[in-house]
Amino acid sequence: MSITSLADPFFLAHRALHAEISRMARSAVGTVIDVGCGTAPYRALFAHTRYVGIEVASGSEFGSAKGGADVLYDGQRLPLADGSVDNVLCNQVLEHVFEPTAFLSELRRVLRPGGRLMVTVPFVWDEHEQPYDFARYSSFGLRHLAARCGFEVAEARRTLGDASLFAQLWLAYWFKVVHRGGRHSLAGKVFLAAISVPVNVAGLVLAKLLPASPDLYLDNVVTMIRLPEELA
Repeated sequence: MSITSLADPFFLAHRALHAEISRMARSAVGTVIDVGCGTAPYRALFAHTRYVGIEVASGSEFGSAKGGADVLYDGQRLPLADGSVDNVLCNQVLEHVFEPTAFLSELRRVLRPGGRLMVTVPFVWDEHEQPYDFARYSSFGLRHLAARCGFEVAEARRTLGDASLFAQLWLAYWFKVVHRGGRHSLAGKVFLAAISVPVNVAGLVLAKLLPASPDLYLDNVVTMIRLPEELA
């Protein structure tokens, strides 16, 4: 664990997500499409698969301008044949989709029966990427969406369901305060790094010392299985 990573105000969130996606990636085989891939930060975890990063075809700083995509699409219909994909990764994207049932149904269309949809989505988090932030999902809400769109939840996990959550939210607060109005001054970066190291360490320690709180957590991590037509 490096000092550089501990100086990241989102170290705890990124560390937890990386661990969960790494775990899911180990059992992935065949084709993996990463829908809403951004800079494709998890591409290396899927090096043993046929990985394809997909983004919306727009110049938005939140979409294709991030530069990690292999394929661009119109945000409505993926340029892939029905049942042609083994796995879909949808990481921190669903909260930015205004019509989630249409989106999940499109992901289902390109998945083969029995294929996996790997979803991460915030439960407790600030508004971000405004104005494209539309929802927060509980574990029960995700199960409802899954059933409605022809999926079965195979596994549901949560990140930062312990005292480290409060350390992460405290740093997220300061990140927004420092960068209010889009300012990215050197002094602000130094301040964030200076407070991030001790707060991140405190979060790691308190997570070990204090009881977990499974109903108050940062992100949902859910694996859904695409049901065949007769069961959907």
